Amino acid sequence: MANLKEVRIRIDSVNSTKQITSAMKMVAASKLRRAQNAITTMRPYATKLQELMQDLNRSIEQSGDSKYAVARPEEKILIVPVTSNRGLCGAFNTSVIRAAVKLINEQFAEQLAADNLSIYCIGKKGCDFFKSRKYKIYTSNSEILDKLAFDEVAVLAEGIMEDFVAEKFDRVVFVYNQFKNAASQVLVEEQFLPIEMPEKEEEEYSEGVDYIFEPAKEQILDELIPKTLKIQAYKMLLDSLASENGARMTAMHKATDNATELIKDLKLSYNKARQAAITNEILEIVGGANALNG
Repeated sequence: MANLKEVRIRIDSVNSTKQITSAMKMVAASKLRRAQNAITTMRPYATKLQELMQDLNRSIEQSGDSKYAVARPEEKILIVPVTSNRGLCGAFNTSVIRAAVKLINEQFAEQLAADNLSIYCIGKKGCDFFKSRKYKIYTSNSEILDKLAFDEVAVLAEGIMEDFVAEKFDRVVFVYNQFKNAASQVLVEEQFLPIEMPEKEEEEYSEGVDYIFEPAKEQILDELIPKTLKIQAYKMLLDSLASENGARMTAMHKATDNATELIKDLKLSYNKARQAAITNEILEIVGGANALNG
């Protein structure tokens, strides 16, 4: 009967876990709806604004006024991995960390060896990993993900932009999960600075939009391009947030299903053990009765 008691305790424990994972799944689903609406409405605007910025930058490129598109020798690199503050979201954090480490080892091994590679950690999970591996941490920001707002992301992006212009970094790369749907995310390594031109043929460039600048070109540079870069940073964090909630909802859904299957198996084992115990008791009674009759 001690075995039966252990199985009953195990069933109660798995039931409690199932209730927790089910509740977490519903919470993640609720957050996912809000995050999904935010990124799906933001993405077309951000994409079009980025195209406009690239066309504008191309049109003024020859004048040398585009300080955010200056391609310098890549001596000092800043990697920005975007992870989450909490776990229980499948391979969401692990995939970003692995991609960032692979990027560092394959493309920026020389800068890493020269101590010219820094990490800007967004999210506690990534920060804990890179600190424990003794990477050079430039700074970290985990609180920004708790209540994601454009104003706070703008401050973050503005700081990175100022550091780039001041030549503290020659290249800035974001590593994050891009939201595709609730069940899948696409790992992206996106160059934030310098502004990257789309790969087109030279004749396509000549057919680009011929802009007439009003007001002055310098004023447009000072306002439109920084704003566009801030929007791009906000879009990347929105993508990551939606991906996180999608990954967590999927992970909790699988965990709930696994708990359900485990409970079925445990109940089957319990019933078998109970039946065996009853059979043994019957055999003992019959054996005792036969002994008395004999």
